[in-house]
Amino acid sequence: MDKPLKTPPPYPIASVDHALRVAAMLQLEGGATVSQIAERLGVARSTAHRLLAMLVYRDFAVQDENRTYRAGPVLELAAHSQSLVSRLRAAALPHLHRVVGLLDETTNLIVRSGDTARFIASVECRQALRVGSREGMVFPAHRTTAGLLLLADLPDEELEEVYAPERYRDRPGERPDLSRLRSELRRIRRNGFAVNQERSERGLVAIGVPVRDLAGTALASLAMSMPSVRYDRHRLQPLVATLNAAARALEEDLAEQR
Repeated sequence: MDKPLKTPPPYPIASVDHALRVAAMLQLEGGATVSQIAERLGVARSTAHRLLAMLVYRDFAVQDENRTYRAGPVLELAAHSQSLVSRLRAAALPHLHRVVGLLDETTNLIVRSGDTARFIASVECRQALRVGSREGMVFPAHRTTAGLLLLADLPDEELEEVYAPERYRDRPGERPDLSRLRSELRRIRRNGFAVNQERSERGLVAIGVPVRDLAGTALASLAMSMPSVRYDRHRLQPLVATLNAAARALEEDLAEQR
């Protein structure tokens, strides 16, 4: 059996959530100042400073000579990985904000790592009933819109490697049915987009499109999330068209950077 869907805890603790979000930012993006962290979290500088001090104490962060905080020993990633994620995120944020302005729904940028999908950027909409930020969160790739899009880009032998039985020896119930997954991925390749109705989280619908590099390889996925009560399948094509326009604009920005 697959893991149960992710649901927020009934009594979230804001300080813990802030600390985890800061840790994810440092791990994914390579570094940030107190002011930048405070702005991202929407908290006072003093609050951001206390959060960072605790992360430094527990080796989740370090402070360099320029007073910039970076991932500590517990969170260190390869420099290349940080650089790629940081560039993707920086280039994508203006486009995410533009999509939110047009659709008024939360919009995300997601990358795949093995059999997981990681949210590296998230811009919330302003509606009272909305999907909150998923930035820094990780989900099984085959249960998310973005993950399915990125898996659909893999040749069959690479898909076999990602879901090789030996990788799931200690958790066999989490391995998807590859025959069923391949059928779904073929459909997604034909469509060029994916829709996720309450597959990763209850009460949530997500629609996503791929973001590709100059060689045509899918680097990430641009996806919007909304409460399922607001989803109207008759609006699907206009929503996909808006996401595709944003993805093409992001691809142009990335190409110019190169």
